[in-house]
Amino acid sequence: MLLALSAAAIAFVHTVLGPDHYLPFIALAKARHWGTRKTLKVAIVCGIGHLAGSVALGLLGITLGFQLSSLEWLEGVRGNFAAWLLIGFGLAYTVWGIRQAYRNRPHTHWHNHGGIAHEHQHSHHHEHAHVHDLGAKKGRLTPWVVFIIFILGPCEPLIPLLMYPAATESPIGVLMVVGIFGVVTVLTMTLIVALSLKSMESIKLKRFEPYSHAIAGGAILACGLGVSLLGM
Repeated sequence: MLLALSAAAIAFVHTVLGPDHYLPFIALAKARHWGTRKTLKVAIVCGIGHLAGSVALGLLGITLGFQLSSLEWLEGVRGNFAAWLLIGFGLAYTVWGIRQAYRNRPHTHWHNHGGIAHEHQHSHHHEHAHVHDLGAKKGRLTPWVVFIIFILGPCEPLIPLLMYPAATESPIGVLMVVGIFGVVTVLTMTLIVALSLKSMESIKLKRFEPYSHAIAGGAILACGLGVSLLGM
């Protein structure tokens, strides 16, 4: 019972204190106009992938008899690699978002009708932004990029939790820890994402809409820097 409660509590705290578990989904949902259902689906799949990597590594280490320190070192290497991928993706998305905002800025065209010239101001942001919006293929690629980063990102508290039931040769205990930790982690992720999206529905920031992609990229970049520099 103590092990089960510990797994649930650590999973909840680990997820809440790690904004990289939910902020990228919220930012991308607002920038790419994903619906709540799609956003939660992406978050759930990424959460499962996030857990699967650490579970596989932990079970492999237990089977081969690796020491906890060796597994934690390997998880640290994975964590740094995933953080830099998050930084790279966030930086690239920020630059692309700034470029899109610049291209879609309001501009003026002069027209001549029957010898009478007049100006016409418009913005591509509302007229055909979807044509420029990374294209359909790149739009579908974004969730997969996030998914790959989450698979590579470690779930650090899980392996130490797995070691105790493994040391006592309790397969049921191992399954219990994995199940409870996984369910609480994914539920916490989806709950935070859903509540955040719901609370933001009433917030209308038309002025910042052209910069939504750049803001999303900046949020993802900040998450990566937080993981890399602050160990979040």
